[in-house]
Amino acid sequence: MKVIAPYHEILYLPDGDQLLQNLELAGRTCYKSEDKITKDSAAGFLRRIMASGHHSVIEHASLTVRFICDRGVTHELVRHRLAAYSQESTRYANYSKDKFGSEITVIRPIFWKPGAKAYIAWERAMQQAEDAYFELLNQGARPQEARSVLPNSLKTEIVMTANLREWRHVISLRAQKAAHPQIREIMLPLLVELKEKMPVVFDDLFEKFEDAAAEMAAKRKSWA
Repeated sequence: MKVIAPYHEILYLPDGDQLLQNLELAGRTCYKSEDKITKDSAAGFLRRIMASGHHSVIEHASLTVRFICDRGVTHELVRHRLAAYSQESTRYANYSKDKFGSEITVIRPIFWKPGAKAYIAWERAMQQAEDAYFELLNQGARPQEARSVLPNSLKTEIVMTANLREWRHVISLRAQKAAHPQIREIMLPLLVELKEKMPVVFDDLFEKFEDAAAEMAAKRKSWA
């Protein structure tokens, strides 16, 4: 059994300058103000239009992200329906095979420090789940049958594509304090990266969660 921390990987991100120019052109169509477009006008226009609440303009660009997280998190993630998803299937993935290291991989819980009593109890349960899974496979069960004993903590991979407005919506819900700690653990680092790569679209959202992102980064580092 392998224990890993969750993480994300951006698979598709529109080119920065071209993205802003395309969004400006789309937005100015509403006001027929294309004549005001200049080489440097896109960023300012988009900041103003987003501040006014006209967020439909940023629906014209999409972003694709792969999350490596536990299956419990993906059950929450797929509730956001204005997106496309492709997820690792436990019906077809046979974790006894060499390409999976002949073991299951589980996601370390952020809320229990390694070595704590609760963490040790969780780790023991994960080992029992792996033992039961392999026992069922050895008895002739198919992966889609043996998966019945696999835990929520099982590592999975899910690819999500959504427009930028929907990403802002998802992050604003799933990064807040009331959200589940493990979905915050993947959303806050994603927001940090998006702020760096697409500041015009995500600057204001980052400001809202900047302290939370720093706190999460420090906690992940201390748990490592």
